[in-house]
Amino acid sequence: MESLSDLVRPGATIALGDGFGAPRGVTAELCAAAAKAGGVRLVLGWVPEPDPALDPTAFADARTVMPGWGLRDLVDRGLVAHPPVRMSGVPALLHGPWRPDLLVASLVPVPGGYAFGSEVSWQRTAIDAGATVAGVVSRALPRADAGAPLPADRVVVIGGSDRPAGTLRPSPTGPDQVAIARHLAPLIPEGVRLQLGFGAVPAALAAELRVPVRIDSGLLPEAVVDLDERGLLLGDPVAMYLVGGPRLHAWADGRPLLHPVERVLDPGRLSADPFIAINTAVEIDHDGQVNVEGTARGVLGGIGGHADYAAAATRSIGGLSVIAIPTRHRGRPTLVERLSRPVTTPSQDVEVVVTERGVADLRGLSRAERRAALADLWGANRL
Repeated sequence: MESLSDLVRPGATIALGDGFGAPRGVTAELCAAAAKAGGVRLVLGWVPEPDPALDPTAFADARTVMPGWGLRDLVDRGLVAHPPVRMSGVPALLHGPWRPDLLVASLVPVPGGYAFGSEVSWQRTAIDAGATVAGVVSRALPRADAGAPLPADRVVVIGGSDRPAGTLRPSPTGPDQVAIARHLAPLIPEGVRLQLGFGAVPAALAAELRVPVRIDSGLLPEAVVDLDERGLLLGDPVAMYLVGGPRLHAWADGRPLLHPVERVLDPGRLSADPFIAINTAVEIDHDGQVNVEGTARGVLGGIGGHADYAAAATRSIGGLSVIAIPTRHRGRPTLVERLSRPVTTPSQDVEVVVTERGVADLRGLSRAERRAALADLWGANRL
């Protein structure tokens, strides 16, 4: 067994595994090794919860492809850079300017070696790009990696962990989310592939569904367990991350659910048969352009797979790109004349907008007709 101080070289680029199974127990050791070596760059993925041991100042440069809730403060303070990167663009970065020398990640034992546990995401991409894996072997993470065991000559075990995957529950479902779900459910035909995602609206939609569906989503929520128990889940879902709690992790253990970003967000695969993408937004403008990254006051999230899923759904015959959003958030209208941040997803990749008030089908409408349909859905004259 080796230590991180033996593996972190001066001037190296280090990728730190992400998601709820991230190797939190070695973060402090990694930061200390980086500060000692000097000139080390840090690449972060989706960080859904703060890591108190993470010190970006120990690195010559720290940046993330998807800030998540756990990096908002560090991004706002300028300690972690947040380039505008869609999730499907991450492999090109990891094979190019962000090519990592080392990936520090959580691993689970499987027949034939080791694999990833509660997330795969871009981690196999990092290995394909040449990274050695400094692995923390977990005895508590679910075995949900659909891939083959990792190459034995690329894995160095640096420790073990009994820490389970982190738990995240969606925000409580309120009347607006229930109303949105009831408007969404009739749009979902039997057997369709559905991007369900995580949050109050997806949870409410799962409860409203009465037809069997296939789930194809970057984040796999606990709602899939409910669908399975009700006989409404067709086949194994396709995802990158598990996002839920012990019930989801127990259900996922031993199932081939998690895949690399190249497969999950392959536009040809997604659009090959009817695919419905249901995404939310921070705000939407009168032309149907969407912002999911934050408000004028600060960063809330990243581009992630939002634009990828929306674009694939618009190209899917029999599919739909849907934005599901309440008409107001904390008393402020979510339909705005001008977005407070750059456009995340362009208007041409938004086909249907659903609020608690109803549905606006924008397909085939002119710019002027789209603006009128959205204004009518929001009751703009009453806002």
